[in-house]
Amino acid sequence: MFPSPLVTTAWLADHLSEPALAVVDASWYLPAMQRDPRAEFLEGHIPGAVFWDIDALSEQGTTLPHMLPDRDLFVRQVGTLGIGNQDRVVVYDGSGINLSAPRVWWELRFAGHETVAVLDGGLGKWRAEGRPLASGPVTRAPSAFEPHWRPELVRSLSEVQEAIRAKSAQLLDARSAGRFAGTEPEPRPGIRSGHIPGAHNLPYADLVGADGTMRGPAELAQRFADAGIDVNRPVVTSCGSGLTACALALGLHLLGNRSAAVYDGSWTEWGAPDGPPVERG
Repeated sequence: MFPSPLVTTAWLADHLSEPALAVVDASWYLPAMQRDPRAEFLEGHIPGAVFWDIDALSEQGTTLPHMLPDRDLFVRQVGTLGIGNQDRVVVYDGSGINLSAPRVWWELRFAGHETVAVLDGGLGKWRAEGRPLASGPVTRAPSAFEPHWRPELVRSLSEVQEAIRAKSAQLLDARSAGRFAGTEPEPRPGIRSGHIPGAHNLPYADLVGADGTMRGPAELAQRFADAGIDVNRPVVTSCGSGLTACALALGLHLLGNRSAAVYDGSWTEWGAPDGPPVERG
Protein backbone atom coordinates (compact mmCIF):
# COMPACT_ATOMS: atom_id res chain seq x y z
CA MET A 1 0.00 0.00 0.00
CA PHE A 2 0.97 3.63 -0.41
CA PRO A 3 0.85 5.81 2.70
CA SER A 4 -0.95 8.47 0.64
CA PRO A 5 -2.68 8.69 -2.75
CA LEU A 6 0.17 11.03 -3.73
CA VAL A 7 3.84 10.14 -4.17
CA THR A 8 6.69 12.60 -4.69
CA THR A 9 9.06 12.68 -7.63
CA ALA A 10 11.89 11.79 -5.21
CA TRP A 11 9.99 8.70 -4.04
CA LEU A 12 9.34 7.58 -7.60
CA ALA A 13 12.98 8.09 -8.60
CA ASP A 14 14.07 5.90 -5.68
CA HIS A 15 11.62 3.09 -6.55
CA LEU A 16 11.57 3.31 -10.35
CA SER A 17 13.50 0.08 -10.90
CA GLU A 18 11.18 -2.11 -8.82
CA PRO A 19 9.60 -4.76 -11.09
CA ALA A 20 6.27 -4.70 -9.21
CA LEU A 21 5.92 -0.95 -9.73
CA ALA A 22 3.92 0.06 -12.82
CA VAL A 23 4.25 3.67 -13.93
CA VAL A 24 1.45 4.97 -16.11
CA ASP A 25 1.34 8.07 -18.31
CA ALA A 26 -2.33 8.98 -18.44
CA SER A 27 -1.99 12.28 -20.29
CA TRP A 28 -5.10 13.52 -22.07
CA TYR A 29 -5.91 17.02 -23.31
CA LEU A 30 -8.95 18.98 -24.42
CA PRO A 31 -9.15 19.36 -28.21
CA ALA A 32 -8.71 23.14 -27.85
CA MET A 33 -5.26 22.54 -26.36
CA GLN A 34 -4.13 21.04 -29.69
CA ARG A 35 -1.80 18.56 -28.00
CA ASP A 36 -1.30 14.91 -28.93
CA PRO A 37 -0.70 12.95 -25.71
CA ARG A 38 0.51 9.79 -27.43
CA ALA A 39 2.98 11.69 -29.61
CA GLU A 40 4.26 13.55 -26.56
CA PHE A 41 4.63 10.26 -24.71
CA LEU A 42 6.72 8.79 -27.52
CA GLU A 43 8.89 11.90 -27.50
CA GLY A 44 9.57 11.84 -23.78
CA HIS A 45 8.20 10.00 -20.74
CA ILE A 46 9.31 8.73 -17.35
CA PRO A 47 11.49 5.65 -17.95
CA GLY A 48 9.45 2.45 -17.95
CA ALA A 49 6.09 4.20 -18.08
CA VAL A 50 3.32 2.75 -20.23
CA PHE A 51 0.73 4.90 -22.00
CA TRP A 52 -2.88 4.63 -20.80
CA ASP A 53 -5.08 5.84 -23.66
CA ILE A 54 -8.08 7.28 -21.84
CA ASP A 55 -10.21 7.53 -25.00
CA ALA A 56 -9.50 3.91 -26.00
CA LEU A 57 -9.95 2.53 -22.50
CA SER A 58 -13.48 3.88 -22.18
CA GLU A 59 -16.90 2.51 -23.06
CA GLN A 60 -17.09 2.45 -26.86
CA GLY A 61 -20.83 1.85 -27.25
CA THR A 62 -21.97 5.30 -26.11
CA THR A 63 -21.83 8.86 -27.38
CA LEU A 64 -20.76 10.04 -23.92
CA PRO A 65 -16.98 10.53 -23.57
CA HIS A 66 -14.76 8.67 -21.11
CA MET A 67 -17.44 6.47 -19.59
CA LEU A 68 -16.24 3.51 -17.55
CA PRO A 69 -15.61 0.52 -19.83
CA ASP A 70 -17.26 -2.83 -19.37
CA ARG A 71 -15.48 -5.55 -17.47
CA ASP A 72 -14.04 -7.40 -20.47
CA LEU A 73 -12.51 -4.29 -22.03
CA PHE A 74 -11.07 -3.13 -18.72
CA VAL A 75 -9.54 -6.49 -17.86
CA ARG A 76 -8.11 -6.97 -21.35
CA GLN A 77 -6.54 -3.55 -21.71
CA VAL A 78 -5.21 -3.22 -18.16
CA GLY A 79 -3.68 -6.67 -18.45
CA THR A 80 -2.18 -5.77 -21.82
CA LEU A 81 -0.51 -2.76 -20.20
CA GLY A 82 1.19 -5.20 -17.84
CA ILE A 83 -0.68 -4.14 -14.72
CA GLY A 84 -1.61 -6.96 -12.36
CA ASN A 85 -3.35 -7.11 -9.02
CA GLN A 86 0.01 -7.48 -7.30
CA ASP A 87 1.46 -4.26 -8.75
CA ARG A 88 1.77 -0.85 -7.20
CA VAL A 89 0.76 1.79 -9.75
CA VAL A 90 1.90 5.40 -10.03
CA VAL A 91 -0.04 7.56 -12.47
CA TYR A 92 0.97 10.92 -13.90
CA ASP A 93 0.06 13.30 -16.71
CA GLY A 94 1.73 16.18 -18.49
CA SER A 95 -0.83 18.90 -17.80
CA GLY A 96 0.74 20.42 -14.71
CA ILE A 97 -2.69 20.66 -13.07
CA ASN A 98 -3.81 17.02 -12.55
CA LEU A 99 -6.08 17.08 -15.58
CA SER A 100 -6.30 13.35 -16.28
CA ALA A 101 -4.06 11.29 -13.95
CA PRO A 102 -6.67 11.31 -11.15
CA ARG A 103 -9.14 9.66 -13.53
CA VAL A 104 -6.96 6.56 -13.82
CA TRP A 105 -6.34 6.65 -10.06
CA TRP A 106 -10.11 6.64 -9.55
CA GLU A 107 -10.81 3.95 -12.18
CA LEU A 108 -8.32 1.57 -10.59
CA ARG A 109 -9.85 2.23 -7.16
CA PHE A 110 -13.28 1.59 -8.68
CA ALA A 111 -11.88 -1.75 -9.89
CA GLY A 112 -10.80 -2.55 -6.33
CA HIS A 113 -7.10 -1.79 -6.83
CA GLU A 114 -6.09 0.39 -3.89
CA THR A 115 -2.32 0.26 -4.45
CA VAL A 116 -2.40 3.25 -6.78
CA ALA A 117 -1.13 6.80 -6.37
CA VAL A 118 -0.80 9.99 -8.40
CA LEU A 119 2.63 11.52 -8.96
CA ASP A 120 2.52 14.89 -7.22
CA GLY A 121 3.45 17.57 -9.74
CA GLY A 122 3.31 15.12 -12.63
CA LEU A 123 5.65 15.10 -15.58
CA GLY A 124 6.18 18.85 -15.31
CA LYS A 125 7.83 18.60 -11.90
CA TRP A 126 9.83 15.55 -13.00
CA ARG A 127 11.18 17.52 -15.98
CA ALA A 128 11.83 20.67 -13.93
CA GLU A 129 14.04 18.67 -11.57
CA GLY A 130 16.12 17.40 -14.47
CA ARG A 131 15.19 13.78 -13.92
CA PRO A 132 15.72 11.27 -16.75
CA LEU A 133 13.31 10.77 -19.62
CA ALA A 134 12.98 7.98 -22.15
CA SER A 135 11.50 8.01 -25.65
CA GLY A 136 9.72 5.53 -27.89
CA PRO A 137 7.08 2.89 -27.12
CA VAL A 138 7.10 0.89 -23.88
CA THR A 139 5.65 -2.53 -23.19
CA ARG A 140 5.45 -4.54 -20.00
CA ALA A 141 4.85 -8.27 -19.93
CA PRO A 142 1.09 -8.90 -20.03
CA SER A 143 -0.40 -9.55 -16.64
CA ALA A 144 -3.61 -10.88 -15.14
CA PHE A 145 -5.95 -8.33 -13.62
CA GLU A 146 -9.08 -9.34 -11.75
CA PRO A 147 -11.34 -6.40 -10.88
CA HIS A 148 -13.49 -6.18 -7.78
CA TRP A 149 -15.90 -3.41 -8.62
CA ARG A 150 -16.80 -0.78 -6.04
CA PRO A 151 -20.11 0.60 -7.37
CA GLU A 152 -20.40 3.00 -4.45
CA LEU A 153 -17.70 5.15 -6.08
CA VAL A 154 -19.75 5.98 -9.20
CA ARG A 155 -23.16 7.56 -9.81
CA SER A 156 -25.51 7.49 -12.78
CA LEU A 157 -27.83 10.29 -13.87
CA SER A 158 -30.81 8.74 -12.10
CA GLU A 159 -28.77 8.26 -8.94
CA VAL A 160 -27.74 11.92 -8.97
CA GLN A 161 -31.37 12.92 -9.42
CA GLU A 162 -32.29 10.76 -6.44
CA ALA A 163 -29.50 12.30 -4.36
CA ILE A 164 -30.93 15.74 -5.15
CA ARG A 165 -34.44 14.64 -4.22
CA ALA A 166 -33.35 12.95 -0.98
CA LYS A 167 -30.67 15.56 -0.16
CA SER A 168 -28.37 12.61 0.55
CA ALA A 169 -25.18 14.03 -0.95
CA GLN A 170 -23.50 17.31 -1.81
CA LEU A 171 -22.85 17.91 -5.51
CA LEU A 172 -19.53 19.47 -6.47
CA ASP A 173 -18.63 20.56 -10.02
CA ALA A 174 -14.96 20.76 -11.13
CA ARG A 175 -15.52 22.98 -14.20
CA SER A 176 -14.44 26.61 -14.43
CA ALA A 177 -16.56 29.23 -12.69
CA GLY A 178 -17.71 30.60 -16.06
CA ARG A 179 -18.88 27.25 -17.37
CA PHE A 180 -20.57 26.50 -14.05
CA ALA A 181 -22.41 29.84 -14.10
CA GLY A 182 -23.32 29.46 -17.76
CA THR A 183 -21.46 32.59 -18.84
CA GLU A 184 -18.88 30.62 -20.86
CA PRO A 185 -19.84 28.25 -23.69
CA GLU A 186 -19.33 24.54 -23.34
CA PRO A 187 -16.49 23.09 -25.45
CA ARG A 188 -18.71 20.31 -26.79
CA PRO A 189 -21.26 21.34 -29.46
CA GLY A 190 -24.91 21.20 -28.48
CA ILE A 191 -24.36 21.05 -24.72
CA ARG A 192 -26.37 23.56 -22.68
CA SER A 193 -24.67 25.99 -20.31
CA GLY A 194 -25.10 26.03 -16.55
CA HIS A 195 -24.94 23.47 -13.77
CA ILE A 196 -26.88 20.78 -11.92
CA PRO A 197 -29.45 22.43 -9.63
CA GLY A 198 -28.07 22.82 -6.12
CA ALA A 199 -24.50 21.99 -7.08
CA HIS A 200 -21.43 23.76 -5.71
CA ASN A 201 -18.37 24.75 -7.73
CA LEU A 202 -14.67 24.16 -7.12
CA PRO A 203 -12.54 24.35 -10.27
CA TYR A 204 -10.14 21.42 -10.18
CA ALA A 205 -7.09 23.56 -10.97
CA ASP A 206 -7.62 25.40 -7.67
CA LEU A 207 -6.40 22.28 -5.85
CA VAL A 208 -2.82 22.66 -7.08
CA GLY A 209 -0.16 25.32 -6.57
CA ALA A 210 2.06 27.08 -9.06
CA ASP A 211 4.40 24.07 -9.30
CA GLY A 212 1.53 21.67 -10.04
CA THR A 213 1.68 19.92 -6.67
CA MET A 214 -1.40 19.51 -4.51
CA ARG A 215 -1.99 22.16 -1.91
CA GLY A 216 -1.39 21.19 1.71
CA PRO A 217 -4.22 19.84 3.90
CA ALA A 218 -5.10 23.19 5.47
CA GLU A 219 -5.32 24.94 2.10
CA LEU A 220 -7.28 22.09 0.57
CA ALA A 221 -9.73 22.09 3.46
CA GLN A 222 -10.22 25.83 3.06
CA ARG A 223 -10.88 25.49 -0.68
CA PHE A 224 -13.61 22.91 -0.09
CA ALA A 225 -15.08 24.94 2.77
CA ASP A 226 -15.13 28.08 0.62
CA ALA A 227 -17.03 26.08 -2.01
CA GLY A 228 -19.66 25.24 0.59
CA ILE A 229 -18.67 21.60 1.02
CA ASP A 230 -18.58 19.69 4.31
CA VAL A 231 -15.83 17.16 3.60
CA ASN A 232 -17.18 14.85 6.30
CA ARG A 233 -20.49 14.35 4.50
CA PRO A 234 -21.18 12.41 1.27
CA VAL A 235 -20.06 14.16 -1.92
CA VAL A 236 -20.72 13.41 -5.59
CA THR A 237 -18.28 15.13 -7.94
CA SER A 238 -18.83 16.02 -11.59
CA CYS A 239 -17.18 17.97 -14.41
CA GLY A 240 -17.51 18.09 -18.18
CA SER A 241 -16.90 14.44 -19.01
CA GLY A 242 -15.93 12.65 -15.80
CA LEU A 243 -12.17 13.35 -15.84
CA THR A 244 -11.47 16.35 -13.63
CA ALA A 245 -14.24 15.30 -11.25
CA CYS A 246 -11.70 12.68 -10.17
CA ALA A 247 -9.26 15.42 -9.14
CA LEU A 248 -11.87 16.61 -6.65
CA ALA A 249 -12.31 13.02 -5.45
CA LEU A 250 -8.54 12.86 -4.96
CA GLY A 251 -8.57 16.07 -2.94
CA LEU A 252 -11.41 14.77 -0.77
CA HIS A 253 -9.52 11.50 -0.27
CA LEU A 254 -6.51 13.46 1.01
CA LEU A 255 -8.83 15.09 3.57
CA GLY A 256 -10.17 11.75 4.79
CA ASN A 257 -13.30 11.38 2.65
CA ARG A 258 -12.46 8.15 0.84
CA SER A 259 -15.97 7.41 -0.39
CA ALA A 260 -16.62 10.43 -2.64
CA ALA A 261 -18.43 9.26 -5.77
CA VAL A 262 -18.03 10.48 -9.36
CA TYR A 263 -20.96 11.20 -11.67
CA ASP A 264 -19.57 9.43 -14.70
CA GLY A 265 -21.79 11.04 -17.35
CA SER A 266 -21.19 14.47 -15.82
CA TRP A 267 -22.20 17.64 -17.66
CA THR A 268 -22.03 16.10 -21.15
CA GLU A 269 -24.94 13.89 -20.11
CA TRP A 270 -26.84 16.29 -17.84
CA GLY A 271 -26.37 19.29 -20.15
CA ALA A 272 -27.53 17.47 -23.29
CA PRO A 273 -30.40 19.19 -25.15
CA ASP A 274 -32.91 16.69 -23.79
CA GLY A 275 -31.34 16.48 -20.33
CA PRO A 276 -32.76 17.45 -16.93
CA PRO A 277 -33.29 21.07 -15.84
CA VAL A 278 -30.22 23.26 -15.37
CA GLU A 279 -29.38 26.26 -13.23
CA ARG A 280 -27.35 29.31 -14.23
CA GLY A 281 -25.61 31.95 -12.23
